Amino acid sequence: MKAIVQDRYGSADVLELRDIDRPEVGDDEVLLRVHAAGVDRGVWHMMAGLPYLIRIMGYGLRRPKTPVLGNDVAGRVEVVGKNVTQFEVGDEVFGLCHGAFAEFACAGEAKLVPKPAGLGFEQAAAVPVSALTALQGLRDHGKIQADQAVLIIGASGGVGTFAVQLAKAFGAEVTGVCSTTKVDLVSSLGADHVIDYKREGITQTSRRYDLILDIGGNRSLSILRRALAPRGTLVIVGGEEGSRWLGGVDRLLRALLLSPFVGQSLRGFVAKGKKEDLQFLKEQIEAGKLTPVIDKTYPLSEVPAAIRYMEAGHARGKVVITV
Repeated sequence: MKAIVQDRYGSADVLELRDIDRPEVGDDEVLLRVHAAGVDRGVWHMMAGLPYLIRIMGYGLRRPKTPVLGNDVAGRVEVVGKNVTQFEVGDEVFGLCHGAFAEFACAGEAKLVPKPAGLGFEQAAAVPVSALTALQGLRDHGKIQADQAVLIIGASGGVGTFAVQLAKAFGAEVTGVCSTTKVDLVSSLGADHVIDYKREGITQTSRRYDLILDIGGNRSLSILRRALAPRGTLVIVGGEEGSRWLGGVDRLLRALLLSPFVGQSLRGFVAKGKKEDLQFLKEQIEAGKLTPVIDKTYPLSEVPAAIRYMEAGHARGKVVITV
């Protein structure tokens, strides 16, 4: 099968399209014929091996342990493991796996659900990582409530476009933060207010927010806390600043250390691939409350270009690979 492979950490230049063997199916897994795969920020981190902390966490100190990238997947079941009971050959599914940038990939039964009715493979592949992050950030860690004032920083990106829609579905009053060229997109997703960060800071008005979801942001904790209500909650989702060793983790650690000593709740998290949450997202999509936003699609052979586009911050929503 054809797959995008890397033998070392680095820029998108380390990625190559090669012929490799199909992966072996485990007892609790299915083999998928991949039709589409999403590109998320985590893909870049795995490719680059940055921050160095991720290498220490088990992804490979000197070179990647998993040579094929890609976590978001949508496709058809080709083979089922002997313990699999929920899927049959031919089923159309979406969810999480390792190695989605390939013609075939293995995924655990517990990481997949049936593809939403009426949704194409490309749209389905845009959902898992980003929508799970938005859902768990708002609901589980932000404890979002109806009628709260919610600020979403990075509202036009992969996670942000889902976060705006989910926050509205939970009944919140939503303010999105994005650049000038993406204001219309964020408004179209249902945001009640949009802040163009190139023209206005999040603390320039007297408005304070009950919940702030900061997606990959680079604002200091002091600025974020000034925009937060005295008893509000800040949820930090990643971060692209900081040292090569810790990246945005150092800002998160400072927030966690400070939180017990202030009235505000300062939190961070890593999204988990919960089957019940994928099912919830499927239901929201089928109910018309959640729609994936896709900026561009690239064929498998152009994964390096897709990652460069995402890395440059141009994407309005998700970038998707078609296979």
